[in-house]
Amino acid sequence: MNMETNPICAHDHCGKCCAGSCAGCAGVLQLTEEECGFLLRFAELPFLPAAAKQEAEPPVFLPGSGEKEVSPETISSLVNRGLIRVDYDIPLLNCDYAEYRAYPLHGSMALTMLGQEIIELLEIQGLEEEREC
Repeated sequence: MNMETNPICAHDHCGKCCAGSCAGCAGVLQLTEEECGFLLRFAELPFLPAAAKQEAEPPVFLPGSGEKEVSPETISSLVNRGLIRVDYDIPLLNCDYAEYRAYPLHGSMALTMLGQEIIELLEIQGLEEEREC
């Protein structure tokens, strides 16, 4: 993808608007260890529960026992870069949202096409020392 075919890219090449996929970003996408770990969760489960107090607030994911917690900022970062999507109008069937009772909005999270491509790269190429994915 180049800058001409990516109308949402602000062309400052920080990677936030196009997830590092436009020509000026040279295909480099830097993710934190937490972001990489959360993305790889979607390789195991294609849909995860999400909740929020309001749509304008960052989404919340409450992991099961023994799982590592994920910050709402990490989820927002992945959403903002187009790697995952959160849908509050599509709650997971048979999902027990009891842990989320403090949050009125219940929905689901899933990978976008770009997020799926990143997961495939992570699984094939692994992570570099600086955690660049």
